[in-house]
Amino acid sequence: MITKEAITTRSTLTCPTCGTSQAETMPVNACMIRYDCVCGHTLRPKAGDCCVFCSYGTVPCPPIQEERRGGVSACCGTPARERGPT
Repeated sequence: MITKEAITTRSTLTCPTCGTSQAETMPVNACMIRYDCVCGHTLRPKAGDCCVFCSYGTVPCPPIQEERRGGVSACCGTPARERGPT
């Protein structure tokens, strides 16, 4: 029997400027293209990445996880979310 791993929806973002790490819940159907760190630095995706989780997170975003498992990625198919620390 083939089982499908669950999609991980938590990732820890680490700011490249100050080194602050913050656990965040990732949107499952959109890319987050902006994240404001507590130090004031705005994280944006690196070239070739769809979102800040793919660039600075411990786990890539759910659409990329799905794509890597052979599924269809919904990445960037819906408007991106922008947010800062909660």
